[in-house]
Amino acid sequence: MEQYTPDLTYDAGPAGCGELIMNLFLTMKKMDKGQIIEVISYDPGAREDLPAWCRMQNHTLLDRRDKGKISHFFIKKG
Repeated sequence: MEQYTPDLTYDAGPAGCGELIMNLFLTMKKMDKGQIIEVISYDPGAREDLPAWCRMQNHTLLDRRDKGKISHFFIKKG
């Protein structure tokens, strides 16, 4: 399993898709291209929503790691 060192960590907690995506969009807007963000989400819907959002925004989903009900996403800004 490859290790990623995030430049920033965003803990979305139980935020639903709409709130999570909006906050993530605003957070990533401040990041430089190529930087990595770790997103922590307790929302099971994020497992499908975040990969689709990454494709639409031209970001690269490097990895998703699930620990029970908590998902950790590693996203490289495109």
